[in-house]
Amino acid sequence: QLQASGGGLVQPGGSLRLSCAVSGSIGNLNYMSWYRQAPGKEREWVARIYGGGTADYADSVKGRFTISRDIVRNTVYLQMNSLKAEDTAVYYCRTLRGITSSWGQGTQVTVSS
Repeated sequence: QLQASGGGLVQPGGSLRLSCAVSGSIGNLNYMSWYRQAPGKEREWVARIYGGGTADYADSVKGRFTISRDIVRNTVYLQMNSLKAEDTAVYYCRTLRGITSSWGQGTQVTVSS
């Protein structure tokens, strides 16, 4: 199971850190990802961190968002800086373990003044 948290209301230019707690070890995951879905839009991929620790990002968040993980706490984070109104969405975490994909329940991020 995945439990996402950390969403909320923030002003443009502000920061938030999302967390995704995973039941079980994350050390043997293929990768962990964050996705988001804005109202009326399709879910889109945001960032991914692989088992070896390398990461990649969607162009829309590159340089502003950072994905990281804590293997001891079995948690993946998404640090979001310089937030914009267009970052408003429900954010979901996803894991891939072998051929099994799992999704968290989502956490709402609203960027508004």
